[in-house]
Amino acid sequence: MGGVTSSVAAKFAFFPPSPPSYSVVVSESSGGIELRMTDVPERGNVDVLKLKTKRGTEIVAVYVKNPAASLTVLYSHGNAADLGQMYELFCELSLHLRVNLMGYDYTGYGRSSGKPTEHNTYADIEAAYRCLVETYGVKEEDVILYGQSVGSGPTLDLASRLSRLRAVVLHSPILSGLRVMYPVKRTYWFDIYKNIDKITLVWCPVLVIHGTADDVVDCSHGKQLWELCLEKYEPLWVKGGNHCDLELFPEYIRHLKRFFSAVEKSARLKNRSGPLAYNGDKHRLSTDCRDKRRHSTDRADYSKLSTDCRDKSRSSVDRREKSKKNIETGRRSTNTIDQPEKARNSIDRFGGMVRSAVLCNIDCFKPNGATRVRKSCQK
Repeated sequence: MGGVTSSVAAKFAFFPPSPPSYSVVVSESSGGIELRMTDVPERGNVDVLKLKTKRGTEIVAVYVKNPAASLTVLYSHGNAADLGQMYELFCELSLHLRVNLMGYDYTGYGRSSGKPTEHNTYADIEAAYRCLVETYGVKEEDVILYGQSVGSGPTLDLASRLSRLRAVVLHSPILSGLRVMYPVKRTYWFDIYKNIDKITLVWCPVLVIHGTADDVVDCSHGKQLWELCLEKYEPLWVKGGNHCDLELFPEYIRHLKRFFSAVEKSARLKNRSGPLAYNGDKHRLSTDCRDKRRHSTDRADYSKLSTDCRDKSRSSVDRREKSKKNIETGRRSTNTIDQPEKARNSIDRFGGMVRSAVLCNIDCFKPNGATRVRKSCQK
């Protein structure tokens, strides 16, 4: 049945750029043989990798190093984009957020082999995560998963199986593939990227970013996912933001910086008796941790990953519920969105740098709209 689901998904969900925006060549250096991407600026702090997945494909990944970083972002990009198009954004995010960042191309995207399917993307993100752990020595508790649009699917699939993640960022996320096209109220077996069912299995803080004028994935998707989060962070609803231009709004990088700063200062409790405790920006956290026991029926595929999913103690629920009203009141006072008519000079010139990059993460599930959205993004 899973194979049928992936086959259906591949017919209407995946639009890899054709031709790819980059190539990968082998070059010799003082350190030996290394891979290099063409058609992008060459940087000394970027590793180019080819990773084998458990489904037999080989994907291309980049690892952007920041010597000041204590956290590492694993970024799953949106549809109709590849690493060549995302390269500059990855480098800028690594610099301004002070993180190491790994981005990867899904099977069938860029110079990755094979054909894209839902389950291949799950194997792709697992391969990238394993590379971080085994090659770069990154600890699970220092990883932030970032999923954009369709990338929210593999991001939440992996996040639902890792109990010690530091945080998750969902950028223009989808509730599920079918819900992008139809306002269905239940999950069908042939649906793909069932994020609506997986978000409740994620214990770490979750930041949701969505544009209020998104005409590809309605903002209601992001809002419903945020409501279902067990451990919320103040969301960012970008007024006037569409599906593929949120990076151009100055509040985007400002909000990310606040979130990453709070996450970096956080102290992960060794026991699972309560939500993550922050040393700063306490008012931005929601302690709306619902009394749900974590359970997953499909852990077998990730048996080698960390599955240390401890049940949360219920002793702190009453205390959190008592403070919930005050916290919600505080959030309403701080959850204002910068108006787009304000000066668009982004912090640290971030917006201007992003404008020069091709950042189209185009139409998730609407083939007829792909060309239209691509043109609007490139204006």
